[in-house]
Amino acid sequence: MEHPPLAKRLKRFLRYLLIRSVLLCLQPLPLGWARALGFRLGGLAYTLAGGERRKALKSLTVAFPEKSDAERQALGRASFRHLGAAALEVACTGALDRGLEELVAWPDADRAVLDAALAKGKGVVFITGHVGNWELLARRVARAGYPSQSIAKETTDPRLTVLVERFRARGGVRSIWRGQDGAARAMLRALRAGEILGLLIDQDTKVQSLFVPFFGELAATPRAPADLVVRTGAAVVTGFCHRVEGGGYRLSMEEVPVPVSEDREVAALELTQALSARIEAAIRRTPEQWVWMHQRWKTRPPVAPQPVLAEAAHATAR
Repeated sequence: MEHPPLAKRLKRFLRYLLIRSVLLCLQPLPLGWARALGFRLGGLAYTLAGGERRKALKSLTVAFPEKSDAERQALGRASFRHLGAAALEVACTGALDRGLEELVAWPDADRAVLDAALAKGKGVVFITGHVGNWELLARRVARAGYPSQSIAKETTDPRLTVLVERFRARGGVRSIWRGQDGAARAMLRALRAGEILGLLIDQDTKVQSLFVPFFGELAATPRAPADLVVRTGAAVVTGFCHRVEGGGYRLSMEEVPVPVSEDREVAALELTQALSARIEAAIRRTPEQWVWMHQRWKTRPPVAPQPVLAEAAHATAR
């Protein structure tokens, strides 16, 4: 295994030290203070981080071509502010865990959705996106006693990966790291044990993907969740943790019907499309709470897509 150059290793080490130091300073803060500080830092980042700002505005142009430049700029700035506030809230682990149930409302009707899906006895593939505060979503569900595991990509620095894993574990969320040996078997074991398996599928990543519509453009979307559902018969639920007026959050959940088809490829494509549509709808409800700086449409569809892929894409584009 090749080691990164010395300069890159030093940069990663300094970044790790900085993050550890910031976390230690933030942990004792009240949530309100952390939220206010994160809001201000997010606004500052929008001003100073020109590259990320341009990416966000480019994405907003794709998603909302009907909006004016001023409206898109306002949305971009609000997105940076929200993400800054959400990140610093999560860093205040002490205050966060003491007041988690009060901070994150989980209406009975939405909890009943998850209970009904779990009652089917084949586990639940739980789909969300980088909307609102996805870390609080997982933590709220796990702290309520639901056996939960999340699928995540390891960071480039193993020390940061350990930090993330420890944070989630303290909240009752176990992690399955996508690049580790045995990850696929661990996912199947979790579903067979009737657990919740959480995945985020709203980013263009280097995994097996299907091209489905997202804000009117085909976007490479991870297919693993749909393949798992088709293979195991697990229930599939989408859920989101949106910030609401007053600074708190609210969970919302919906069970998604699984397509019935003898062709697994068709079923996987239809389900991935349905899940992506739910994520888009959640973003449209609070567009300032999504990661617009992510290059969602970076990977383009092949020139000659598979027939089933082309047929479904054209049908949904109409």
